[in-house]
Amino acid sequence: VRRHREVHVVMGNEACDLDSTVSALALAHFLAKTSPAPKAAFIPVLNIPRADFALRTETTFLLREQGIPAAALIFRDEIDLGGLHRAGLLSLTLVDHHVLPGADAALEEAVVEVLDHRPLERDRAPGCQVTAEPVGSCATLVTERIAQGPPGVLDRPTAALLHGTILLDCVNLSPAAGKVTPRDVACVSLLEARFPELPARDAVFEALQAAKFDVSGLTTEQMLRKDLKVLSGDELLLAVSAIYVDLETFLRRPGLLQDLDAFCQARGYAGLVAMMISFNEHNEPSRQLAVYSRRETLQSAVCRALEEATAPSLQLQPLPSPWSCVGAYAQGNALASRKKVLPILRAAL
Repeated sequence: VRRHREVHVVMGNEACDLDSTVSALALAHFLAKTSPAPKAAFIPVLNIPRADFALRTETTFLLREQGIPAAALIFRDEIDLGGLHRAGLLSLTLVDHHVLPGADAALEEAVVEVLDHRPLERDRAPGCQVTAEPVGSCATLVTERIAQGPPGVLDRPTAALLHGTILLDCVNLSPAAGKVTPRDVACVSLLEARFPELPARDAVFEALQAAKFDVSGLTTEQMLRKDLKVLSGDELLLAVSAIYVDLETFLRRPGLLQDLDAFCQARGYAGLVAMMISFNEHNEPSRQLAVYSRRETLQSAVCRALEEATAPSLQLQPLPSPWSCVGAYAQGNALASRKKVLPILRAAL
């Protein structure tokens, strides 16, 4: 701001998953290399605080593989976008989303370009360039954009980041998963044709999938925060965490009960539902549930709602729990994901 230097920020969505991160890094890199006489500094921004980066285990894995240190990244809590905008120095390109959250509404007028793979919810000002295409991964749109640019701009690390991201988003290009489109397949093929030394698709997908579910290096608090939704009822908040280990392993964690107490007290949650998902060697999911609350009435009400649910039925079988404030269950209906369980919990609240 003091030097009156323009800044062009490329930023993904608040979930800051692998697609948002890589799309922002790759597109900012491309713009910096190809913009005519750039007045602006092109800066990719990861739309989370730096403290949350460790929770994005597939992202930390892929960037580490490509030799990109966390110290080279810029996170949302390290740049004052509002200050830059008020000084008239900010241009903003949004990748992997096209509507800023309410807290960022003031930045909307700085948006000059959007690349997203969701249907558009709102129109943009005439000067804003919009690409919104129904592909499996936003990284596909970034790859297409780079491929149309000058030859030689695409380097191997960027290609490897885009290649891995599209494979993870599109479930290894499996038609059965219902996410992949012909354009995703074409981009993966294009990257492989330009960089024949890229590792095999299966190996890339399996390594990223394993990294995504690897929570071995996380504290209990980080595990609970990694994939967290919060429901609010009459005067109370209920946390719902997806956790990528089996229930037995989770319940055996040292100091678990103190960690659950501390997690809920620090954030004002009246209780917590932990939804475990683990996979066998055939990649088939198995699911279990733990319901924790120090408020006995809340805990029993939530347990009863889950046990008696019919739309869908969760087919719960009670499991032994070391503490009365934690109800534990095997979930027979492995297709009932968190998306399907949230309405049951909302109704219970």
